[in-house]
Amino acid sequence: MMSKRQVMIFIACSVDGYIATKDNDISWLDMVDREGEDYGYFDFIKNVDTVLLGRKTYDKVLTLSDTFWHKDRKTIVLSNSKTGSDENVTFFNGPITELIADLQKQEGKNIFCDGGSEIIFELMKHDLIDRFIISVIPVFLGDGVSLFKPGRHIQRLELKRSMSFPSGLVQLWYEKMNQNKDLLL
Repeated sequence: MMSKRQVMIFIACSVDGYIATKDNDISWLDMVDREGEDYGYFDFIKNVDTVLLGRKTYDKVLTLSDTFWHKDRKTIVLSNSKTGSDENVTFFNGPITELIADLQKQEGKNIFCDGGSEIIFELMKHDLIDRFIISVIPVFLGDGVSLFKPGRHIQRLELKRSMSFPSGLVQLWYEKMNQNKDLLL
């Protein structure tokens, strides 16, 4: 019997919990760029064969590089407006719960949600994220796109690992625990 494919996030945020500024700028992430340091991303991505992206995140990714980052993985963009597929991705506009259930029935490696905050919110609302790898960048942005939106259920996590790096980045690895869905944040 195959093991359940885990849904994971590997994401960076400011100390005050933002993943981008109000105008969706992420250049502040450059402050922790160090030659030869990927903060465990290469090892993480080796165990992933499916990537989920929100449409806004997908649009942003296209502006950051000449080549699509996840070209060698099945990539699904969740969008209310686009359908079909393009060269690198398939667009999906149905219930996220059905998408995850379908993906977890398929044989494969882990499923990586590469953002954004709206997709993470929907996954959390339905208790679908198994592992959270959060890299905290040593900066306060003061305002912007929040990693975790309000209105979700309390979700207990178990700290599996924490690491600090010379750049000041602190990485936290959490796995979900049993949930109490009667309590709302």
